[in-house]
Amino acid sequence: MYEWQRQIQIIVDEIDECIKLHSDEALTLRSLSRRLGYSEFHFTRKFREISGMPFKDYLRRRRLTFALKEVRDSKRVILDIALDYGFSSHEAFTRAFKQAYGITPGEYRKNPVPLVLRTKINPFDRYFFGIGEIGMMKTTDDIKIYFVTIPAHKFLHIKNRESNGYWDFWQKQAQIPGQDCETICGLLDSIKGKLDDEGGTESNSGAGQIMAYINDPDGRLCSWGIPLAECYGVRLPADYSGEVPPQMLMLDVPEAEYIVFEHGPFDYEQENCSVEQKIENAMSEFDFTDTGYCLDTSPGRLMYFYHDPERFWKYIRPVRRV
Repeated sequence: MYEWQRQIQIIVDEIDECIKLHSDEALTLRSLSRRLGYSEFHFTRKFREISGMPFKDYLRRRRLTFALKEVRDSKRVILDIALDYGFSSHEAFTRAFKQAYGITPGEYRKNPVPLVLRTKINPFDRYFFGIGEIGMMKTTDDIKIYFVTIPAHKFLHIKNRESNGYWDFWQKQAQIPGQDCETICGLLDSIKGKLDDEGGTESNSGAGQIMAYINDPDGRLCSWGIPLAECYGVRLPADYSGEVPPQMLMLDVPEAEYIVFEHGPFDYEQENCSVEQKIENAMSEFDFTDTGYCLDTSPGRLMYFYHDPERFWKYIRPVRRV
């Protein structure tokens, strides 16, 4: 299974690259199955087993995701967009678009409300596949610790006062209509202007989406002795005025000071657990003496959690001056 996850990830990345290049030939089932050296039947069966959907459905939905962002962000003629993404006509594109999103491309361009996109599958998500750290621990860089002032912004999110960790969070959210992982991530992916989105108009899975923890008197008591509610969402500009999906919350976050515990890039497969332990130790052992600060556990304060192995792993925790 592990080797197939690796191979499927290669194909998933290649699918997105081919969509961006409008390369129809490279997207055929035959060429992709040959890329792995398997029969078309074996490829489609294993792809569905790991991704949870038929290959052709995934491809069609990813094309629509790319097309939707072009409708939203460009002034190109809708027919040209439709043809670029493999639709034979304006009518065929409109029909598929409306079936997927409940709105026509023209209506969406006039009013780009949040919609549930088909985000990129990620077979290497250790939380969902339950795969732990692999192999020997590698030497890692030291944790960087520094203070920052973060300007005022908004935080669009869902939250859970009872969950304990990422996996448990989504397990519990799946029991709430409209708050499962795929729906929420798809909605957030469609929102333009996310402060942490490094992908621009590209269809990167999870672009700009982060976990966070709100100091909440009714939340679960965490290992630090603070009652927290776990959240998942996106940071948006302070002047954001777009529509808020009905199952989400919008929080105005004032300008404030934070302490950052940051680890640099690391090998996700081999170092994830060890880096987590290292950064947890750094937070628990940090001495605020002579810094002029202490942790701020006031109700409503936010802590952000960023997990991007190619760039960093960091916690951004609220502080106040003493």
